[in-house]
Amino acid sequence: MSVYFTKDHEWIRMEGDIAVVGITNYAQEQLGDVVFVEVPEAGTRVDAGGEAAVVESVKAASEVYAPMAGEIVEGNEALADDPSLVNSAPEGDGWFFKMKPDDAAALDEMLDEAAYKALLADLD
Repeated sequence: MSVYFTKDHEWIRMEGDIAVVGITNYAQEQLGDVVFVEVPEAGTRVDAGGEAAVVESVKAASEVYAPMAGEIVEGNEALADDPSLVNSAPEGDGWFFKMKPDDAAALDEMLDEAAYKALLADLD
């Protein structure tokens, strides 16, 4: 299963024609302990780069951006009850939303794992 990344530290995993989106381990480390998450509702339309979710930590509040245009099909309601999932499983159960992209070709503009690791190396 291919995972793609954005320069804003979101990850995208395709499951058929549905994109599962969350924030990377690097992003959750920068945030610190997550205390609140607001996920989008199913049926919400998002533009590429547009705000899709909100995450608040003990350090800061931040937006989670839609990596591509499309329609939200599910928000991860488990994060409302247990926002710490973002810290404990950022690239697993701590996903933010699932969406149906308008154009899956947008993935061609994302980073693969090697390119994302190179981006992180440049940040150190």
